Amino acid sequence: MNLINKQLKLQSFCKSGCHFYVFLFLLVNLNIAIGTHSLRYYYTAMSGVSDFPEFTVVGLIDEGQFIYFDSKTKEAVPKTDWMKQNVGADYWNRQTQIFTGGHQSFKVDIQTLKGRFNHSTGVHTYQVMYGCELQDDGTKRGYEQHGYDGGDFISLDTNSFTWTAANPQAMMTKNKWDSTGAYAMKQKAYLQNTCIEWLQKYVGYGKDTLEKKVSPQVSLLKKSSSSQVVCHTTGFYPKEVTISWQKNGQDHYENVNLGELLPNEDGTFQKMSTITVTADERKNNKYSCVVEHQGKTMEEILTEGKNSLPIGIIVGGVVAAVLVLVVIAVVVFKVLQK
Repeated sequence: MNLINKQLKLQSFCKSGCHFYVFLFLLVNLNIAIGTHSLRYYYTAMSGVSDFPEFTVVGLIDEGQFIYFDSKTKEAVPKTDWMKQNVGADYWNRQTQIFTGGHQSFKVDIQTLKGRFNHSTGVHTYQVMYGCELQDDGTKRGYEQHGYDGGDFISLDTNSFTWTAANPQAMMTKNKWDSTGAYAMKQKAYLQNTCIEWLQKYVGYGKDTLEKKVSPQVSLLKKSSSSQVVCHTTGFYPKEVTISWQKNGQDHYENVNLGELLPNEDGTFQKMSTITVTADERKNNKYSCVVEHQGKTMEEILTEGKNSLPIGIIVGGVVAAVLVLVVIAVVVFKVLQK
């Protein structure tokens, strides 16, 4: 599955006759190897909604946001203390200029795409993700992907450095970019050199934060009169964590749903795993959630009559945490006719 699709999750909420579509970049689903540092940028252009920025940029180091820009504030700003402490006004002025230029380009691009897809009205988005990774052994990896309205559009093949069109509407772009190869070569130089150099600088700036280790807090949450039990694991860093269930001391995989990895406001992460089990099963068997993180194993045993908490509140808190951290979340409002 394409990275744009992996990182874009659509959640729908309906309230008072309205549909709210919240696009959340799930920034932690790139299967980055342990011992790898990453630098990624997410550009999002939007048309059809006046209450939200039509253009946003989020920069991430190791899944943590370090820079943000939108077309309303028109200013690149730091999102970590270590960026505030290590770079000066010249850097922020330059980033503001770059992102402002990107805003103008994306305004044209999204109109072009609307024409190709025959979209004259409604809410539409154009998104680009690009970045690089550097492993401890020196292995490098780069990527660039474009999406329209939540679907794949075109991506850079970093083996051949040609472009891969995801649909007929993207073929015109592919042919144009492949005709000279200039854009791909420019991106190759950036992804393999410039991006890696900046990644190493940023990791040096934020080393104390980026290399910290924080153990998770584990809770079992059971919705009243429900057969679902949630193992909520939060506050851990780095992001690699394993959550599993046991029944009477044996690994148990039936009716288990593993949730997405999500960021917390403080730079740590959280993840949930849900198991569906009847009251009789809970009464007659011993169920436990086992969490493994950085060589440490924690076990939380499900006990009847305790650990009951409204799951909706927990889920709401998770979504709120993502919105606060990512900032790029775009909310589209549509009023139903009846």
